[in-house]
Amino acid sequence: MLLLKFLVISFTVQTLIIQTCLAQNTPQDFVNAHNAVRAQVGVGPITWNDTVAGYAKHYANQKIINCEMEHSYGPYGENLAEGYGRLDGVDAVKMWVSEKPNYDYRSNSCVGDECLHYTQVVWRNSVHLGCARVQCRNGWWFVTCNYDPVGNIEGERPY
Repeated sequence: MLLLKFLVISFTVQTLIIQTCLAQNTPQDFVNAHNAVRAQVGVGPITWNDTVAGYAKHYANQKIINCEMEHSYGPYGENLAEGYGRLDGVDAVKMWVSEKPNYDYRSNSCVGDECLHYTQVVWRNSVHLGCARVQCRNGWWFVTCNYDPVGNIEGERPY
């Protein structure tokens, strides 16, 4: 009987560890997802910054009540994502990067749909990153990443 209890507890702990590892919400997961895309266009790596992350976390905590997609209008560049189910940080970055086909480098403009989330991810001068993810009261997930210095400067190219 004792062995059975140990196996159940061990299985539960291992399951939680595996689910946590697969969730892709650690600072390094966010950094890796960004840097993989930045490398594709020859932009240097971005690094995690605790000050920027603190700002992101503070803002994300304010969204728990209503989960509304509205920018903070703070001192950093910012990308937001919202979703239900298992939306994790890496999924959010993939959503932003899915706008890449909408960016026309020659004209330095968005063609058709949005592309400014993508251009912020690859903005060459943004070198510090801080992100946060919270579950809202409605069950949805809210993800924010902030970038320092701010990107998407009108008239400048991201790379």
